[in-house]
Amino acid sequence: MSNKTKLIVISAPSGTGKTSVIKEILKRNRDKLIFSVSATTRKKRANEIDGVDYYFISEEEFKEKIQNDEFIEWEQIYGDYYGTPKSEIDRAKKENKHILFELDVNGSLKLKKLFPEAHLIFIVPPGIEELENRLKKRNTETPESFQKRINRAKMELEMAKYFDYEVKNYELEKAIEEVNEIIQKIIGE
Repeated sequence: MSNKTKLIVISAPSGTGKTSVIKEILKRNRDKLIFSVSATTRKKRANEIDGVDYYFISEEEFKEKIQNDEFIEWEQIYGDYYGTPKSEIDRAKKENKHILFELDVNGSLKLKKLFPEAHLIFIVPPGIEELENRLKKRNTETPESFQKRINRAKMELEMAKYFDYEVKNYELEKAIEEVNEIIQKIIGE
């Protein structure tokens, strides 16, 4: 990996606002950053675009990619597979840009193990109660999947201590500013 391309990872429990933060960060840094598109076997949501939000593939195709060692990291979460294609780093290098990953905590730590120079940013929600309210407002969960997400969020919050940076998202605009400042520092090194 060349010293030019920086790997920056953002992780947070579901409902913390990481997607909103990432979209704004990418908007502000179009000329410097690309988004690493992950592969998944989960169903596409109405507002998602294949190849932009995720590469939506079949479970059979995903397992084939695992066999061919095409992922930096992968995991099965809530019954669906998620993985980071190695080709995304090559794409960033070709475009001469830094790469921004949106990964769960386990994927973030696996990536850091492979690429110790990677920078990990964890976004902390205002609290579990607020996180529950945000997930309820999304109205995308069954009661069972909602509880799984809350339980997973508690585990993920315990893992925040292994990240290089921690940003509290009490107010979205402030969190975006703080994450952007961290990224400017990283890519300015």
